[in-house]
Amino acid sequence: MTITTRDQLANALGNNSSRIVVDKASLANAAAGQFFSLWRATGVPAQAAIPTAAAIPTHATLGALSFAQQTSPNTSYLGYFVPKMANVQSLEIADRVAHMGGLNGTLTTAQTVGIDLGPAGLNLGAARRGEANFSDIEWFIEVYSDLGATGVNATVAVTYDDNSTGNLAAVALGATPRAGRMYQLLPAVAGRWIRAVTSITLSATTGTAGNFGVTACRNRSEVDVDVANKGKPFDWAALGLPEIPNDSCLFFIVPCVTTTTGTVRAKGKIAHG
Repeated sequence: MTITTRDQLANALGNNSSRIVVDKASLANAAAGQFFSLWRATGVPAQAAIPTAAAIPTHATLGALSFAQQTSPNTSYLGYFVPKMANVQSLEIADRVAHMGGLNGTLTTAQTVGIDLGPAGLNLGAARRGEANFSDIEWFIEVYSDLGATGVNATVAVTYDDNSTGNLAAVALGATPRAGRMYQLLPAVAGRWIRAVTSITLSATTGTAGNFGVTACRNRSEVDVDVANKGKPFDWAALGLPEIPNDSCLFFIVPCVTTTTGTVRAKGKIAHG
């Protein structure tokens, strides 16, 4: 049954849990203040493939943290996590709920994204979506291979939770966006939340095709380290005991503090009950 007491949680952590192991190589060409995705970093979990079409990845997708799937009413919770990172920084643990790739840095016409989390699109389930108005979902442009040296603006066309449409504020893609870089996409209308990203139009060619796309994710927790390469334990209370629904595609985002993401290593447990 669903975990409702600390005794049940303690029992689950000791006797009914999936172990987490993370060992991700450092990504170069970062800068302080940038978001970087570890989706394509080598190590454990294995390097993920670049998505070729709009899709909802799952726990079974290459690159996701694997954990035992549960039968209702049992569910899963992130109950213990010990990060050990080469940089003194934070680490976001997120559920990658949708993604696509294959966009071209040299095209100046509208490029189709086609991620719609609503029932008429990919139909993301309520358990992974969170709030019905999509306010729990974070959106990013994610770079899979380097774009060119000419900085351009990206016009992002979206659909909001009330079915209205519009463009976000222009996203400035500076010179040579590097593989792993993530540019956050924020609603341009107060009180509205993004349900779908329909297309992206670049203001000019970057000079190199590269490869980029759009990623939607849901933050499950965030941790940090105070001393480089020293483990720092986070128990269920510090993590917020987030529920990890079946099929969650857990991956990591680094808000960089220097010119690399640094190696990211961790261990932990997802408790079931």
